[in-house]
Amino acid sequence: MEIFYLVVFGGLAAIVAGLELSKSNKDRINTSSAFNSFKNNYLLVYSLMMAGDWLQGPYVYYLYSTYGFGKGEIGQLFIAGFGSSMLFGTIVGSLADKQGRKRASITYCITYILSCITKHSSQYKVLMLGRVLGGIATSLLFSAFESWLVAEHNKRGFEQQWLSLTFSKAIFLGNGLVAIIAGLFGNFLVDSLSLGPVAPFDAAACFLAVGMAVIMSSWSENYGDPSENKDLLTQFKNAASAIASDEKIALLGAIQSLFEGSMYTFVFLWTPALSPNDEDIPHGFIFATFMLASMLGSSVASRLLAHSSPKVESYMQIVFVISSAALMLPVVTSFLVAPSGVKGGSISFSGCIQLMGFCTFEACVGIFWPSIMKMRSQYIPEEARSTIMNFFRIPLNIFVCLVLYNVDAFPMTVMFGMCSVFLFVASVLQRRLMNVAEIHKSRLPEWSGAKEMTSEADPLNPE
Repeated sequence: MEIFYLVVFGGLAAIVAGLELSKSNKDRINTSSAFNSFKNNYLLVYSLMMAGDWLQGPYVYYLYSTYGFGKGEIGQLFIAGFGSSMLFGTIVGSLADKQGRKRASITYCITYILSCITKHSSQYKVLMLGRVLGGIATSLLFSAFESWLVAEHNKRGFEQQWLSLTFSKAIFLGNGLVAIIAGLFGNFLVDSLSLGPVAPFDAAACFLAVGMAVIMSSWSENYGDPSENKDLLTQFKNAASAIASDEKIALLGAIQSLFEGSMYTFVFLWTPALSPNDEDIPHGFIFATFMLASMLGSSVASRLLAHSSPKVESYMQIVFVISSAALMLPVVTSFLVAPSGVKGGSISFSGCIQLMGFCTFEACVGIFWPSIMKMRSQYIPEEARSTIMNFFRIPLNIFVCLVLYNVDAFPMTVMFGMCSVFLFVASVLQRRLMNVAEIHKSRLPEWSGAKEMTSEADPLNPE
């Protein structure tokens, strides 16, 4: 393996270690033993779920290519996954609110295990079925677990600030450390043991099965709105009404869609971007490096969230601008660095520059996840949390599907440029969200004071 990859990985590891070891008491939150037990149980489950997801990530594109499919056909398979998440996401989100988040989490495990099994077939229709199942599972992963956590946290009466601690730790472990280990483990299975690109999917199914057993034995059930007289259509209407009537929720949904849309497009593009001439790159190790960068970001986020200032709505504006600049690098290098005409070989100089930019973007992803979770816990109403969160994924999935459908029609630089623009727009909307939230908070004391004056004037009417 080239020294360049080791230097980047080692440098990021040193920074993360320095950040974690240098934390002072001001950067930590004092909690109770009951909360620590609750938090550790959730972190164990979340880490196992993310291990099942991350093991697959670096090898999806690679597996399809070994089966002989081209970029266009692979793009259609990816479209099936995102389209499935768009079509079924709101339904499974509403069912999670109504039927229970624990049941939804177990359903995620079963669905994703079935998706992993389909990877053993080289038949296009079977792989398409696997992508549909994977899309349903993804909707559950990014709604049911967080909804269960927030509801259970509040039900047990823990302090609201402690929720930020669980979010940041979950991203640090599940989207950082576990992802790194998963990337290295996948690399070991495929390259060292020569078990082939399907081996990580088998390992993922095993982790998902263990996580499902932990959920079944240790989690209690909770609901969004368990009332029997509300069908799915009513839940959809209530969720849509909440988004339409509250600008903060609408802005949050737009911000999330713009960032995640760019992120998922990046997931599809990073492999061909770093190896445009079929350069030999270590997919698993690069993926582990990306996750280490994400781990760095989540470490920074845990420090920021432990303090009341700067507010999450404020610093996320800067994060979006930096991420926009990072994904603009492939466009810049295409003009400034002469492309290599040599097929195969090691990563090019342009690829090295892009890899540094991609690591910067992944660091922004590490800050984004706990921060968006914090904002969702503040602004999204509990009774329709999973439904609204999956509503947010509809424009995201439409955007990604359109990009992947036209993947052969546009140069890669155009797609990266588009993602960069969307991330800059997310920064502008984030500033708007901060202003709206501040205006809303400034009006609360006036409203409370008016209530007190009314109560004093009419003691028989406390309202």
